[in-house]
Amino acid sequence: MKRRKFLKNAAAASTVFSIVPSYVLGKTHVAPSDTLYIAAFGVGGRGRGVIQELTATKKVKFVALCDVDERMVKDSHALHPKAKRFKDFRKVYDSHLNDIDAIMVATPDHTHATIALPFMRAKKHAYVEKPLTHNINEARLMTQVAKENGIVTQMGNQGASSDGSREAKELVASGIIGKVHKVDCWTNRPVWPQGVPIPLAKDPIPKELDWDLWLGPAAMRDYNAAYLPFKWRGWWDFGTGALGDMGCHIMETPFSVLDLGYPTEAEASCTTNWVGDFVEADYAASCPASSIVRLKFNTPKHGDIALNWYDGGLKPDLPDELKDGETIGDSGGGSIIYGSKGTLVCDTYSRNARLLPSTTNALIKKPTPYLDRIAGDTSGHQLNWVEGCINGTPTSSDFERSGPLTEAVLMGNLAIKASQYKELKKGKKIGDWDPFNYPGRRKILWDGANMKVTNYDKANAWVQGTYRKGWELK
Repeated sequence: MKRRKFLKNAAAASTVFSIVPSYVLGKTHVAPSDTLYIAAFGVGGRGRGVIQELTATKKVKFVALCDVDERMVKDSHALHPKAKRFKDFRKVYDSHLNDIDAIMVATPDHTHATIALPFMRAKKHAYVEKPLTHNINEARLMTQVAKENGIVTQMGNQGASSDGSREAKELVASGIIGKVHKVDCWTNRPVWPQGVPIPLAKDPIPKELDWDLWLGPAAMRDYNAAYLPFKWRGWWDFGTGALGDMGCHIMETPFSVLDLGYPTEAEASCTTNWVGDFVEADYAASCPASSIVRLKFNTPKHGDIALNWYDGGLKPDLPDELKDGETIGDSGGGSIIYGSKGTLVCDTYSRNARLLPSTTNALIKKPTPYLDRIAGDTSGHQLNWVEGCINGTPTSSDFERSGPLTEAVLMGNLAIKASQYKELKKGKKIGDWDPFNYPGRRKILWDGANMKVTNYDKANAWVQGTYRKGWELK
């Protein structure tokens, strides 16, 4: 089916009022109160792990497995040999829309919204990997469509279902660390190439890969092994860099604990690449090798809060309360929440929260736990979503929460892009050194309610994103 017809049908499906899917009335299979029937998109890589975790709940059945790269799908196909196999998500929509209750999307970032939105408009529950979307407008749209259609949603940031995230919220709410003014977050990512030039070679396209479908809404270009698998995360056209990969994990606890909402401003400083003395490389198509991002928020309870992000080996200052030789988190990263009365540290996936100095944890009386904990070990986040679809259990990272979180993360990326982007004067070219315009760093002022950068209009194009002809969002 052509793209235009597909979008027209998807829009029509969104207007159908039907709480109970047609296949339930026709008794084609058991009702979703017993089993959740899922179509999965992106079933290799991280998608393989999500499928395994969903399978472990013993409450799902996969109707369709869809991936554009057959090199990545062996394990998922072996786990669910009866599921129908596809490369094109539109064909799943055509042939199995009435056979499924929900979708799981774990494709590269730039295709999350493209794939998920038509099914969401057809009232299919949605589990979408982090970051929720590739640009801010998509995150806002996904949040709105989920709410309008009353579907159960979950973003794939499993730390949102951890005990540590809930303990942190209870500790901060109790007033133990006082009024919060600063948060530091860091990660060991990227663990893939960033800050690299655009590949010029035209590599042979692997026979198992549909390159055109993989590109989806991204601009057409020659295939090169520098893009995939996994390496796509370091290219702005496909991924969202180190911040996009880990920000929705690491920032989730401070974001939800402090009710951060939309940031008011953002700025960044990034690694600079050189090709000669005072000659800067034009590597802006690739995310930088390392960056520091500073976001500012205004909150009802704590007032102004500064959130600082570090990646690529850069790390925040060690807290004064830390003992000699004591670490501030696991090797993957973490977050530090600074209050007027104390400091709280969380690891990468918020599995634990601890006060500093460490001796404090045994001396003070912590608040009695009152927030619901999520059972299920490593598959708890997935089980939480399945239970939400089946019996209405509240989910830990529904799009109403994870959409704004994703927007905050992507606002940091806007600041990174602004730092990379060079506005050349007439007669200048990339690589010309201008001591009066170096580096290209600027502060981004953000009107969250109206989803607009107020002081640098160029950045608003990044807010909206660009789409290849025939792949525009509707």
